[in-house]
Amino acid sequence: MINGAMVLFAVLVSTGLFFFVVTRGALLMRGLSSGPLSEKAHVYPIYSNMGLIKMVDFQPIISAILLFQYPHLVSKIVSELNQMDLRNKKILITSCAFGNVIPRVVNAAVQRGVERVLIADIIPNELAHAKTKLRSFAEKVEFIEDNAVSMKRVDGDVAANVIFFLLHELPHHLKGQALNEAGRMLAPGGKLFLAEFHRPELPILRLLSWTYFKVFEPLGLALWSTHDPLNYLEQTGGWKCERTTYFFGNFQIITATKL
Repeated sequence: MINGAMVLFAVLVSTGLFFFVVTRGALLMRGLSSGPLSEKAHVYPIYSNMGLIKMVDFQPIISAILLFQYPHLVSKIVSELNQMDLRNKKILITSCAFGNVIPRVVNAAVQRGVERVLIADIIPNELAHAKTKLRSFAEKVEFIEDNAVSMKRVDGDVAANVIFFLLHELPHHLKGQALNEAGRMLAPGGKLFLAEFHRPELPILRLLSWTYFKVFEPLGLALWSTHDPLNYLEQTGGWKCERTTYFFGNFQIITATKL
């Protein structure tokens, strides 16, 4: 029994060390560089290195990271899309995400008659990896290398925009810019679907989440307070917003309709 506990402890420590190295640890090392930082400097290696992408993008792993709430979060977005008339319209997925969210969103949009699904990401490897999941939808999907905080799309170009767990990884000064761009590209009446972490209701979950963010993703804690995306959208004006939370408030889906 003791040996089993030691093995489990070793596995957990090794897993934690691996994720630290390919997330915050890598950014700390980049910060020591004397050269100028690129617009991709905030992107973790886990999202840019193709070998790491293929290693980690495994549905059970991704679901476990989100405390097995992943299917509920994706289903909420799909359910909302299923209520939209997307005939002769385009939708946008801003930034690729691991797991099956992209295929499920694309499938729902196609079922609703979408003309085109645009998938934008700043990392070419993410786009290349997403293509492997969407071969059956090739005629309906366009892949675009672009930056979520300064997109090249024209105003009012899309009827819906899905942003799945991107904001918590952006530097604080870019969070609002990403939301501004999301709104700019939406047509009036269009919907922004934003999946993110949220401040947990239970003290024990709040402590665990706080510890996780401090160690791995410190930029995410601001979503609990100063950079709450729903507050930002409401203060910006021109939105009708609804927030749905999951697993004692640990996660959220914001559905924001552009007025």
